[in-house]
Amino acid sequence: MAADFDQEWGRKRAGSADQQVGLRLNSGPQRPFVPVGSKDFASTPAEKRAAAGVIRHELEWATKTAAEHADDATGTAHKGFDGWQTAAGLKKVADSRDQQVKTLWGRLSSEKVALRGVEGVFARNDTGVGSQLLKSAPNGV
Repeated sequence: MAADFDQEWGRKRAGSADQQVGLRLNSGPQRPFVPVGSKDFASTPAEKRAAAGVIRHELEWATKTAAEHADDATGTAHKGFDGWQTAAGLKKVADSRDQQVKTLWGRLSSEKVALRGVEGVFARNDTGVGSQLLKSAPNGV
């Protein structure tokens, strides 16, 4: 029974969400690899916003759904093994997994914020460099 569940869950998880996210993230025009230092190695603000959207609307939801599903399954198993040492082991595994999910959730959130904020960082850097160049330019230029 557990093996059937694992196979079914694995097919559902790998079959839809992973492929959809991969397609969404890689659906734009494919650019050849450009060596470091090249002026063409960049992504557009729209691509960054799209990646942040995938994190917000797909990855965070999928992470939450998978964690809830695992918690439900572990809770059911824990009740079935009540009074056995296996129940204590399941509780320890569930606590560890919950901590890992919180860590993953935090990383996803950080990446989402960074992707959304990078456009402003670049604009501030450009403005700052422009101001420095104007201040250092000789008079009359």
